[in-house]
Amino acid sequence: MANKMKSHRGACKRMKITGSGKIKRNKAFKGHILTKKTAKRKRGLRKSTVLTSADTKRMLRSMAK
Repeated sequence: MANKMKSHRGACKRMKITGSGKIKRNKAFKGHILTKKTAKRKRGLRKSTVLTSADTKRMLRSMAK
């Protein structure tokens, strides 16, 4: 019997699978050093985005879905 893969807990906590099977994630560069970033840039970083199709397969495997 083959062993089950463990899911990557860090990835599971940071990403969410949508109803259509895409993976939603938050954008990077919003943690610190925010004074030099424009309000427009920070506002854009608030929104979540969909993972690219190139990374989706790899992330689904790592999330054990």
